[in-house]
Amino acid sequence: MFNPSRAQVRQFFCELWRKHQTKALISPQESIALRWMLEHPEYTADWEDLEAQQRDYPPEHGQTNPFLHLALHLAIEEQLSVDQPPGIRTLYQQLRAQTETPHQAAHHVMECLGEVLWQAQRDGDTPDNEAYLECLRRQLK
Repeated sequence: MFNPSRAQVRQFFCELWRKHQTKALISPQESIALRWMLEHPEYTADWEDLEAQQRDYPPEHGQTNPFLHLALHLAIEEQLSVDQPPGIRTLYQQLRAQTETPHQAAHHVMECLGEVLWQAQRDGDTPDNEAYLECLRRQLK
């Protein structure tokens, strides 16, 4: 299983942004990440700032961690592609039908994923797939 470090994740996004700026060739995986990066122009300064790779983004400062945010987009993309946990793809499609854009639907999923990951980290346990799916069901109108 691939388990990149914080530094590797941040380097991936910054290097990908550099490739985009220089119109270098990118891999299919990078094209998925770049699509999400382009959905978030508010983070451009972070990808261009080498010091941002070392910066902390504590929640109490009210600033979203752009690297974590994009990593969650990629995690959700992967979950949807393999329908893991089973049923997430159907729930996403239902959310997608209720939102204006796929991006909005992904952010609903991200809220639930973040909640489940936080609970797992707090409890020292693995993420609860059923709680994740139940949270998504609650997101449905």
